[in-house]
Amino acid sequence: MPSSTLFDTSIGRCGIAWTDDGVLAVALPEPSDEAMLDYLNRFGAAAGPVDALAADAIARIVDLLDGRTVDMSPIPLVLDISEFDASVYTVCSSIPRGATLTYGDIARRLGHPGAAQAVGGALGRNPVPIIVPCHRVLGAGTEVGGFSAPGGANTKQKILGIEGVPGFDEPTLF
Repeated sequence: MPSSTLFDTSIGRCGIAWTDDGVLAVALPEPSDEAMLDYLNRFGAAAGPVDALAADAIARIVDLLDGRTVDMSPIPLVLDISEFDASVYTVCSSIPRGATLTYGDIARRLGHPGAAQAVGGALGRNPVPIIVPCHRVLGAGTEVGGFSAPGGANTKQKILGIEGVPGFDEPTLF
């Protein structure tokens, strides 16, 4: 049976669901712990003791959100996704910290130059944000674009700022 737990990060409380085989889901900060647990429950996860796999994933997420450069590739994932979504996540996972691509860039890299909206849809379904860094994908130009995690574009901008992406790390007046 999948397990889940909540943990604290620099952007707020997050959650994770996993099995012995890998991570199923990551929950970014929600308005309440209950909302995060409800989300993780959709993956069949119930609160459980943190094993080595989950502890490693949590440490990597916390470190990334603390501004460290972290390799997420050793974290095994167990995702029930389409082949297209998997290909989008592969390209997205290749974007290094501090860099971004556009939805159109990813579509072109996949050989489907007109599929920017489909790429956005795939990223909107990403069950493992941060591990698959969908926050590093922008709209045309430097438009933040959508972000389905709680807090939406503000959360995306905050993470991009933590990662030192130019234009997102500068303080605002308001």
